[in-house]
Amino acid sequence: MTARAAAGAAAGAAVGAAARAPARAALGRDVCGHWGSAIHREWLVTNGLGGYACGTVALANTRRYHALLMASLAPPVQRTLLLAKVDVSVEYLGQRYALTANEFADGTIDPRGFVEIESFAVLHGIPVWRYALADALLEQRIFMAPGANVSYLTLELKRASAAARIELKPLAAYREMHTHEHGRRAFAVDARQSGCTVRAFEGAQAVHLDIDRGRFIAGAGAGAAAAAGGAAPGEWYWNFFHREEAARGLDALEDLFVPGVFHAEIDAGMALTFTASAEQTAPPAPAKAFGALLERSKASRAALPAGAPAWIESLATAADQFLVRRGDGAGSSSIIAGYPWFADWGRDTMIALPGLATVLGRFDLAAGILRTFARYVDRGMLPNRFPDQGTAPEYNTADATLWLFQALGDYLAATRDAELGRELAPVVKSIIHFHVQGTRYGIGVDPSDGLLCAGEPGTQLTWMDAKHGERVFTPRIGKPVEINALWLNALHVAARLADRVGDTDEKHRCESLLARAALSFRRFWNSELNCLFDVIDVDGGSGTDAAIRPNQLFAVSLPYTALAADEMRAVVDCCARELLTSYGLRSLSPKDPRYIGRYRGDPLQRDSAYHQGTAWAWLSGPFARAHYRTHGDALLAQSFLNPFAEQVESGCLGTIGEIFEGDAPHNACGCFAQAWSVAEILRSWIQLETEIQKTRKPR
Repeated sequence: MTARAAAGAAAGAAVGAAARAPARAALGRDVCGHWGSAIHREWLVTNGLGGYACGTVALANTRRYHALLMASLAPPVQRTLLLAKVDVSVEYLGQRYALTANEFADGTIDPRGFVEIESFAVLHGIPVWRYALADALLEQRIFMAPGANVSYLTLELKRASAAARIELKPLAAYREMHTHEHGRRAFAVDARQSGCTVRAFEGAQAVHLDIDRGRFIAGAGAGAAAAAGGAAPGEWYWNFFHREEAARGLDALEDLFVPGVFHAEIDAGMALTFTASAEQTAPPAPAKAFGALLERSKASRAALPAGAPAWIESLATAADQFLVRRGDGAGSSSIIAGYPWFADWGRDTMIALPGLATVLGRFDLAAGILRTFARYVDRGMLPNRFPDQGTAPEYNTADATLWLFQALGDYLAATRDAELGRELAPVVKSIIHFHVQGTRYGIGVDPSDGLLCAGEPGTQLTWMDAKHGERVFTPRIGKPVEINALWLNALHVAARLADRVGDTDEKHRCESLLARAALSFRRFWNSELNCLFDVIDVDGGSGTDAAIRPNQLFAVSLPYTALAADEMRAVVDCCARELLTSYGLRSLSPKDPRYIGRYRGDPLQRDSAYHQGTAWAWLSGPFARAHYRTHGDALLAQSFLNPFAEQVESGCLGTIGEIFEGDAPHNACGCFAQAWSVAEILRSWIQLETEIQKTRKPR
C-alpha cells in the first residue's frame, strides 16, 4: 500500500462511526427516486481555499461546475476541474446496482442509480446518501479536507447478509471551471495497486486517485486486463449533457476521461474511502478531515441563540463554505461571493462579513478579512472583485468601500478591538479624503450639497451592476440613494473611530461633512410617491429617477439615518407593497414598464432581467431589520425570514441561493449558494431573536 493510500486506511469506518444517523428532514424516495426532482436538488462542500465539490442528489452532473474535485490552484481563484465525478456500482447477492446517473446528448439517461436512493440529507454540511439494495443498506458521504484540495467519497455497508463488491469509475478532466472538456488530448496515467496519478499534459496539475482497500485496474472497463504499475492508457466517454448550461443558452456537452476502475469488497460494518487529491503531500486522513468539519459546524451552531431552529443551524454551518484563505500571506482571508462560479468580491465580502463572522463570534476571521482588504485600498477605493484568473483587482465600484465602514463598525462594536481600530484608522481617513477630493469613475463629493456622486458613461458602479457587452442595464449615474445612505453611515463610523484614536481634527471634519450631507439627503424625498427617489441629479443634471427599487431601504436599515420616523415607515411600507416576495425583494416594482418577472434564457436575456425585477434573497435581511426599526415588533419582522426555512431544504440543501424570479412562484435561479444571502438572513434572524428573547418572561 502506498503512503498516499495508507493515510486513509481504515478511516472510512471511523467516519461512519462519527455520526450514525442521517441528517434531519431527509429527502425520501418520493424526491430522490424521480429524475425530475432528484436533479433539481443539489449539494455543496468546500475546502476553505475556493475549491469545492458539488452536484445533484441524483449524482448526475447537470452543470459544467459540478465536480468531485474543483481545485483552487491559486487560492481562492484559478479553480480547475480535475475530477468531474465517480460512478459507483455495487454487486450484491448476485445483482448489480448502479448508484449514480448520467445524461447524454441524445437524451439517454444511463445509469439510473437515483432509483436506489432510500434517503438523502445534509449532516453538518456533509451530504449523505443511503441506498437500499435488497436487504443491504449502503451509506455514501462526500466531503473535503479543510485547507487542502482533497475530496473524499466514503462508502459504508451499514447492513447486509453478504459481502458487497464495489466498483468505482472516476471520470476526469482538466479545465478552467467556466469551460468544457473535449477529448482532444492524451492524459497520462501512472497506475499503482491502490490507485493512479492522472496528468493532462506535462506541467499540468496532477490529480492522485486512491482507495484505502481493494485495487485499481488501469483502463476503462471493469474487465480491463492492464497490469497495475507504470504508465497506462485510459478511455474517453463522450457527450455528457449539462442541461442547466443548455437552459442558460450556453454550450452543454462535455467529454470525460476514465483512467481505470477501482474494485473492492466490503462486509457489513465495513467501509472504504476513495480519495482525490491535488496536493503534493499525503492528504489528511479522512477521519481527521471529517472530524474537523464536524467540530467546526458544532462551534458555529453553539454561537447561535438558545433554541435556534434547525434551518438556522444549517445556515450557521453553511457560513463556513464562503470563508476562504487568500493566498498572499498568513492570516489573509476573504469571502467567496457565491458558488459555483463567483470568486471574492469587495462588495459581497463587506456585506456578508458581519453575518458570516462577527455575529457568530469569529472575530479573528473578521479582523483578518478587514486587514486583507484594507491592504488593497487604492486611491480611497476597495476592489470590486479579484478576477478568477488571478490578474490585478478591479476597482469599478462606488459602494464596496462604503460597506467596509459598516463591516468595521459592526466589528468594533462587538469587540472593542482597539488595536485593529488604530491600525485601520489611517486607511479610513484616506478613504474619506479621497472621496471628498474625488477618485475614479466620477466618484466624489459634490461641493454644492455634500452628497456623493458616482458614475461615468459605460460604467456600472453600484450593486445593480448587470452589463452585457457594452450595454449597461442600470447605470444609475448621478447620486444613487443607497450610495448616499452608505456615505452618511461611513462618515458616522469614521467620526467615531477618529474619536476613539484621539484624532480630534478628523472627528470634527467627519462630523461637519455628515451634518451637511444629512441635511442635503432631504433631496431624495419623493413627496408624490411618499418614498425616496432611486437617483437624483441623474447623469450630472438635475433630473430624478423615481423608479421603485429596494435601494431606498438602506436609508432605514443602516444605523445612521437622516429620515424622520414617519418617513422611514413610509419607505418600509413602500418596499413591502411593491417589492416584497417570500424569498427576497424585487429589484424593480412590477408596475414599472421595464419590469421583467422571469429570469431565464440566454446571457443577454438573463442580464437584462438581473436588476429589472429579479428578487434578491439578501435584501430580506435589511428589510426585516428596517421593519423592526419602524414597526417595533421583532417577532413580526422575523416572520419575513421564515420562508427561507423551506429553501434550506430545497435547491442546494443547507444553504440559500442568490436570486429568485420576481413573478410567483419565485423560482430559484442564479448561484445556488450565495454568501450575502446566507449572511444577511442569518445575521438578521440572530439580531431579531435577541430582541425577542429580551421580552420573554423567564419561566
